[in-house]
Amino acid sequence: MPKETVKDLMKFLKPFPKQIRENALWLRDFVWDLYPNCNELIYDNYNALAFGWSTSDRLGDTFCSIAALANGKYLHFGFYWGSQISDPEKKLSGEGNQYRYIKVHDLKDFPKTYIKKLMKEAYANSMAKLKGGKQILKGATIVKSISAKKRRPKP
Repeated sequence: MPKETVKDLMKFLKPFPKQIRENALWLRDFVWDLYPNCNELIYDNYNALAFGWSTSDRLGDTFCSIAALANGKYLHFGFYWGSQISDPEKKLSGEGNQYRYIKVHDLKDFPKTYIKKLMKEAYANSMAKLKGGKQILKGATIVKSISAKKRRPKP
């Protein structure tokens, strides 16, 4: 089961502070519990460790993601096509053409009910854009990239 597939992710999370690791894993479970048939795509990149849920194996079909940034101070819980979903409470940050996110410093402040509504809309948008209208893979964890050089929090 992909939710239990954590070996690579734990290795990638190791340089981050304990609270960031714990929060990232809690958020991961939060998404997996709601969308068990989606695919988790992991990108261990230069500036951040990012993992998102996609209706396919393609980044462009990602509907939500979690990013642990190089500063190690907080996480982003984001929406890859966040500019295309409603945000009536204006809780999302980001001004570009696409990505919107909230900063997660502490899980007690994470707006679960509101985020579930946004995720539902983002998922529906992703499914509508899916080429051929159907998922090829379901419930897989896929490591998409590992950068040789990375910026990570200082111990």
